Amino acid sequence: MGRKRWDTVHIGRDGWLFLTGGSNSVMDQYGRGLRRWWHLRAWSRLIEARAARAARLGIRCLHVIVPEKLSVYDNLTRDLPYDPARASSRVLARRLGRCPAYLDLLAPFRAARDGPVPLYLRTDTHWSLEGCYLAYGQIMRALGAVPPADIAERPRFDHERLMDLGGKLPEQPREIVAHASLQRDAVRGFTGDLVAEHEARGRAEDLHVGAHVVYRNAREGVDPRRVVLFGDSYAHFTPILLTGLMAESFAEVHFVWSANLDWGYIERVRPDILLFELAERFLARLPQDDFDVGTGRRSAG
Repeated sequence: MGRKRWDTVHIGRDGWLFLTGGSNSVMDQYGRGLRRWWHLRAWSRLIEARAARAARLGIRCLHVIVPEKLSVYDNLTRDLPYDPARASSRVLARRLGRCPAYLDLLAPFRAARDGPVPLYLRTDTHWSLEGCYLAYGQIMRALGAVPPADIAERPRFDHERLMDLGGKLPEQPREIVAHASLQRDAVRGFTGDLVAEHEARGRAEDLHVGAHVVYRNAREGVDPRRVVLFGDSYAHFTPILLTGLMAESFAEVHFVWSANLDWGYIERVRPDILLFELAERFLARLPQDDFDVGTGRRSAG
């Protein structure tokens, strides 16, 4: 029996939009079955293996999976036949509950979902600024780090935009999105070729996998540790989300947009912290850790 074909976007309550289909078959990630069990087991083993390899290099390793909106805000959907208790991030949290290399964001996100400011954007797949701040706080606590005292007070501004899920609907609903001017002390000290090329053409927003930048922070009292962050659009190479928050908090932050690690790069940089961030829907694919930071793509062969 074939899998059910879901619409790409689900229209929930009060104008909330949810990704349900797409290339990662989001709704299928809340299903049952032996294949899914083995897949998440492989993810658990990969996380443990990465942490062990990092430890042999004297590196602290932390994996952060950003929960899907469906996993957090099931109360804002309309009659979707799925069980958020079967979310991949929840399964991994149960499997890796005693593993210091895995940080559970789903529990704190669900605990905070009824707060005054939403943790995700209504018409987009991504977290809001508040959601990013919440994740950042959890990460800093797990790493034994102290955020800059004024990090939550950086200047904010609003901008009305057509977001990714809204753009898939005929009505094209727009949303007012809050941004923060996070960058103050950190300076981008290195720009990879792909980022430089896209920025020179005014096409930085089109760049995803392969983006590579390094931020350095000489602020007095900054955490002296070096961080290598492999992440995606929830972190981003521009200092507007998680990467920006980390760059304001640590002496050196390397960002690489990739779900696959480059162990050669990690061994050359020898960071104190290896941080891995990934959106839950991308758990659909198990990394092979064959990325080449220099070329911005996975190695051939």
